[in-house]
Amino acid sequence: MSLADSKVLILGALAGVGLAVACYQGFKSRRRASCPGIYLTRRNEQDVMMVDGPGLHSGQAEVLERLEALIRCVSELKDEMKSLKRALPELPQHVREELSGSHHSRATPTRRKRAAGSLAEARRAGGRSSEEAESEGGYMTAFTDSDEEEPSNTEQGQEEQPTNNLCVLLERIDRLHQGTESDKRESLDVLLEQRDEFGQNSDFLWRLSRAYCDIHDMSATLEEKKAHAETGKKVGEEAVSLNPTCGDSHQWYAIMCGVMTDYDTLQNKIKNGYVFKDHLDKAIELKPHDPLSYYLLGRWCYAVAQLSWLERKVAATLFGEPPTSSVEDALKNFLKVEEIQPGYSKLNYVFLAKCFKDLGQSEKARKMCEAACSLTTTSKEEEEARKELSSLCPALGLMTPVS
Repeated sequence: MSLADSKVLILGALAGVGLAVACYQGFKSRRRASCPGIYLTRRNEQDVMMVDGPGLHSGQAEVLERLEALIRCVSELKDEMKSLKRALPELPQHVREELSGSHHSRATPTRRKRAAGSLAEARRAGGRSSEEAESEGGYMTAFTDSDEEEPSNTEQGQEEQPTNNLCVLLERIDRLHQGTESDKRESLDVLLEQRDEFGQNSDFLWRLSRAYCDIHDMSATLEEKKAHAETGKKVGEEAVSLNPTCGDSHQWYAIMCGVMTDYDTLQNKIKNGYVFKDHLDKAIELKPHDPLSYYLLGRWCYAVAQLSWLERKVAATLFGEPPTSSVEDALKNFLKVEEIQPGYSKLNYVFLAKCFKDLGQSEKARKMCEAACSLTTTSKEEEEARKELSSLCPALGLMTPVS
């Protein structure tokens, strides 16, 4: 039976009791006029029927006795309702204290006794009266459920602390990535120290993959470079598998696939080229305003456009369909970089110049070369840009930039 149905039955029963009392009071007044031996007196705030003489039939006496018993029940019920109302305002607090004690073993015996006493008072009021008391302001169940479901302050603190620690760590790593070579080496060391704790977080892992890429670029020997490239690629793949919706994970996994092409067999180079393109497309889908992804895609398109007939045949033999792209595709991506962030990099200007030159737009190519020469950049990019400009500028009728 639902709580609503129970309350309907309770209200109906109380209405019947009220009607019986009213009938009895009317009958009592009439009987006092005709039967002077019957009267009512009050003892301890209760109506008690007194019979001091004959004159009642046996059936009438039985009815009066039943009505008298009914009145006593109603009076007792009123007293119990008063006790219950006095206990209910404090009952939710007692319940919370009792539950807190059961969860954390901190409730004192006095609190338990008080809560138990309040619950006992509620029970004495009976099933019907306790339900009605709930409708008048008890809400014991609501308080109990909310206390059980809400985590304690201690539990919330334990959950928030690792998250806060990770945020602080990642902010520090991003700052180190923008710093000197020494900062970048420190970044890798810090990440490796924290890997046991945060190694199942994709935001942590793609930064670790990026750190391996930084160290790869700074390494002196071929063996070191290859080792860092292989490890960085594995970490990047793990980051993607943990969170396929993270654009940075796809971006840095693609970058590490591109780095590995310098150390793999021809077959693996071509395979990594396909993987590079797939994950770069996914990175752009997830982060459509990141200029780095468009720059890398432009580099891929330009490299594919420059493939020889023999290289295309090898790719077709190994994978069935060689990669296809054009200088126009590369130019579109390089222009997108400039649209998102003008002056993004010196090398982006260099490849814009190369695309315009290949397409026969010499004037635009010269402007891009001049823009590249006027832009200062990092040592690694500067070295690559200088090599490209040393051959590109003379072909466009420009002076070779001073080394």
